[in-house]
Amino acid sequence: MKFRPLHDRVVVRRIDEDERTAGGIIIPDTAKEKPQQGEVVAVGPGVAGDDGQFHTLDVRVGDRVLFGKWSGTEVSIDGHDVLIMKESDILGVLEGADASKKKKAA
Repeated sequence: MKFRPLHDRVVVRRIDEDERTAGGIIIPDTAKEKPQQGEVVAVGPGVAGDDGQFHTLDVRVGDRVLFGKWSGTEVSIDGHDVLIMKESDILGVLEGADASKKKKAA
């Protein structure tokens, strides 16, 4: 992707949830809510704080994050649907998400 977010902006790609319930019922696209979980694709350089110091962002590329239902702006970049949001719209980082993902791949 050739997009560089500015200041405290973060580009997030939604992570799709399972299409089946635990009981095996398939959920149609029309009944699904948009996932509130995603992977950070790009981050801005940071922002100057009230104290005049430059502060880098806490999230990094590859982090798995949770965000609010109405957070960010949906755009399509190079054919991929992503969200562009401020770092403050991110509720938190899911720790250990990368480790469990790597175990499944191995």
